[in-house]
Amino acid sequence: MTDRTYRVFLVDDHAVFRSGVRAELATEGDIDIVGEAGAVVEAVSGIRQTRPDVVLLDVHMPQGGGVSVLREVDEGPVFLALSVSDAAEDVIAVIRAGARGYVTKTISGAELADAVRRVAGGDAVFSPRLAGFVLDSFTGKSPVPEPPLDPELDSLTPRELEVLRLLARGYTYREIAEELFISIKTVETHASNVLRKTQQSNRNALTRWAHRRHIS
Repeated sequence: MTDRTYRVFLVDDHAVFRSGVRAELATEGDIDIVGEAGAVVEAVSGIRQTRPDVVLLDVHMPQGGGVSVLREVDEGPVFLALSVSDAAEDVIAVIRAGARGYVTKTISGAELADAVRRVAGGDAVFSPRLAGFVLDSFTGKSPVPEPPLDPELDSLTPRELEVLRLLARGYTYREIAEELFISIKTVETHASNVLRKTQQSNRNALTRWAHRRHIS
């Protein structure tokens, strides 16, 4: 730890999670949360107003997600993705859009604080597994090739894609509701939309459809 204070802006569409991150980082004397947002437009405006050193950025949010924020804010802060997803395509997408690092929400408060300091200092920060995705992608050895056009998949909103991932992992509607901080009824609505858009008849068929596309 140095005498420097790191100004951080937090972007995540789950208010409860933002509160948790604030509480974790509040114990760090050199980190100051200068603002937060739960959606893309709000995030872009807040980042431009507060001029933070580091933006902690969720990947899947309404209105386009973390990649949209990165595209709108083309200079200024360093971006560190902080996501529940550890899918290769998510990691590669935000790094290509300009993020300096990617960590998952299983990270501890102390580890997150260290990651903030490191990206602010110019380092790239990944767990070993996620770093492997990035290296493979940029050396042409990625196990996840550039995806072909997939109109059904492309028709899903970011939230519907989150629900699809969790369904494919075997989560119940209740577990998905708890994970995403939404109601079970809302999960049911998203699941129904996913089935309709992907033209699958039931959850088992949907899971097979998702696994064929390496969505899990």
